[in-house]
Amino acid sequence: MADNSIARSVHELGLAAWFGGSLMGAVGVNQGAARQADRDASSSATGAGDAAAGAGWQVWTPVNLVAIGMYVAGGVILTTANRGRLAGQSGVASAALVKAGLSAAALGATAYARVLGQRVIAEETKGDADRSDPAVDDAWHQLRVLQWAIPALTGALIVTNSVLGEQQRPSQVAGGIIDRLRH
Repeated sequence: MADNSIARSVHELGLAAWFGGSLMGAVGVNQGAARQADRDASSSATGAGDAAAGAGWQVWTPVNLVAIGMYVAGGVILTTANRGRLAGQSGVASAALVKAGLSAAALGATAYARVLGQRVIAEETKGDADRSDPAVDDAWHQLRVLQWAIPALTGALIVTNSVLGEQQRPSQVAGGIIDRLRH
């Protein structure tokens, strides 16, 4: 059996950064820094917290992109290396399908949050980021949901990775192969 330590490490570190960055962003940037900036801003500076949060996310985006790329690249290598287990061990393919679905959902949510964030930033840059504008207000509402959906989805991926890791125990492999042969 080949050693996939490097691919597994790249995969796990990418997921850790994706999860941690999204959770920190939701709690520390969107809830903490943005609110503090609003409190510290003069009465003439409306939306200072939103601008501060947007600036934070702009700086994080390239790091997040690298993290997601690491997660995906490591995942492709691990899936290829474990294709025999996927076919031969009962339960592995279904766990891998759950992981693929969660990965697709997390990638989609992250990409959509980026699109919405860019839309809001563009409006702020023009000076038109008035929350009374239905399009901007709708984008803000969706971003409030996505800020929690992304860490929830990536957290579920961490749990799924734990399940897949446990399936690699020798007793689980043997039991899964025997179960597959019986059916």
